Amino acid sequence: MPNAFNFAASPFDCLDAQQRQWVQEAVDIAYFREGETLLEPGIAPTHLFVLIKGFVQQYEAGGTEAVAGFGPDDTFDGRSLVAGQVSGRFVAAEESIAYQLPREVVNRLIAANATFGALLFSDLSNKLGAIAGRGGEHEMQSLALARVDAVGLRPPHFVDAALDVLSVVRLFQAERSTAVLVRDAPPAPGEPPRLGIFTANALQRAVLSGTPLERLPVGEVASYGLRAVKAGDPVGDALTTMVRHRIHRAVVLRDEHAGPQVEEGAVLGLVEALDLFSFLSNHSYLINRRIGEAQTLEELAPASAHIVRLVGLLHRGGTRVGQIAALVQALNARLFERAWQLIAPPELLARSCLIVMGSEGRGEQLLRTDQDNGLILADGYAPPGDLPALCDRFSQALADFGYPPCPGGIMLSRPAWRGSVSTFAERASDWLLRPDADKLMALAIFLDAHPVAGDPALLAAVRERVFRFATDNEAMLSRFAAAVDAFADEGGWLQRLFGGAAAQDAAFDVKKQGIFPLVHGVRALALRAGLAETGTAARLEALAAAGLFERAFATDVIESLHFFMALRLKAGLAELDAGRPVSGKVDAARLTSLERDLLKDTLDIVKRFRRLIQSRFHLDQL
Repeated sequence: MPNAFNFAASPFDCLDAQQRQWVQEAVDIAYFREGETLLEPGIAPTHLFVLIKGFVQQYEAGGTEAVAGFGPDDTFDGRSLVAGQVSGRFVAAEESIAYQLPREVVNRLIAANATFGALLFSDLSNKLGAIAGRGGEHEMQSLALARVDAVGLRPPHFVDAALDVLSVVRLFQAERSTAVLVRDAPPAPGEPPRLGIFTANALQRAVLSGTPLERLPVGEVASYGLRAVKAGDPVGDALTTMVRHRIHRAVVLRDEHAGPQVEEGAVLGLVEALDLFSFLSNHSYLINRRIGEAQTLEELAPASAHIVRLVGLLHRGGTRVGQIAALVQALNARLFERAWQLIAPPELLARSCLIVMGSEGRGEQLLRTDQDNGLILADGYAPPGDLPALCDRFSQALADFGYPPCPGGIMLSRPAWRGSVSTFAERASDWLLRPDADKLMALAIFLDAHPVAGDPALLAAVRERVFRFATDNEAMLSRFAAAVDAFADEGGWLQRLFGGAAAQDAAFDVKKQGIFPLVHGVRALALRAGLAETGTAARLEALAAAGLFERAFATDVIESLHFFMALRLKAGLAELDAGRPVSGKVDAARLTSLERDLLKDTLDIVKRFRRLIQSRFHLDQL
């Protein structure tokens, strides 16, 4: 009876103590020589296999090219076991050792544990649903363990104790603040000044003192004995400190600060109990509030970093990637809108529409990426003479926020991506009537446009003309859709991925191999149908509602897209944690057994979807 069975690997990580005991009592070990067949059509499956060592390849019946590969801790073939028949051929690509779990025990586990059954043999959407259910349980715990400085600190404002209260109230109004830190005389020669706090709530005490506010020193009504927390303290601990001492705000100090004395140089900012409660219940509220309060581009810049930090917290807490992406789209749109409001004069704001495109426009962006934006002006409106300078300033502001310039120049700082409704319509007609690779790519990017500031009717007017030109041009639609195969198994990476354990150390571009074909194929279907939706999920829902796409397959496509996005996000966050730039590549060797299993399922969805697009647009005739 093996005792080293890895219960941390999926799907066995969801078993309770009793169910693990069933496995340990029944599991056995088998050895397979290189080239030996473990399962093939015609064999009645009797066991579930869990690899300990080696590598096993799966082939379609009668096929000679591997369609899947299994390494240590991978499980196969649950579907054959439940169905009672083997659909493919499983061959040891190298000398292999595997656990064998009898069918009777597997059936017992399935009956006792629905999550185990879903992860073992359900379709893709049920597998991902089971995973999301497990991860969501940890979200609140993850947030409570986040650092205090992840919440977003309120800037500290220091005043001398001799300053009159009326001047402090004017400071409150000017800085949109509700508290100041008060410097009092040092308690002893050679020591730093004592710090206190005066808040808007203490103003009542100042008024009732009877001394006119313009003659009342703030030091006389300030509170001393500050309570402080460190920037790296967990949010849950900071909240506990506030509740224990019955205070509404705390001073946040640098992590390296030592000693009980709160010194001005160590203060990073203030955090309020409301901020902490909001972070735990609706942490995006804090970022949105800071964006709205920003009066300069410099004040706006930290919001972008907070968005990235929020993405990491939500992902590690188990939030579904589709929900994260929708939240990021809303926060980024608010950030871009506020930046444009701080740059553009009111008349330009009212007579134009700032748009974002690409993954940002579709609401599928997670980590910061290249800028894709443009500016549509109302027909007949004469923009200010310094419009190019205003647009340059906006592009530079986004670059300062961490959104690098687009290598292809798809930014409103370039003349080609700003103009009137009629100008954009003319450009779109040129993309459609004289298409080449660059023009079709420009069309694809523009189709994902989403308004973030100004008059959205301007974008709607351009989009209506694009659909009018496009939907009657079947040849152009076919050329547009053909890009779905642009990166089909580029460089043979798919074969390398399933070719053996040693071959899995190469990184692959999940955007090219998984995300792009799904996004672009759905975009082509939406263009043909004249759909105004920009998000892939919304487009699929509209296509399914119109009877143009099978609803069950639409679910598989969007679940696959979200899985690819999650893989890319996980890899990107790991790169950021290591201080490296985000590459967009995923290291196959770092995938868990569950991720490898899901990758096989989702790549099969991509293959089926490509075939559907090839058929719908008659790509074999191009």
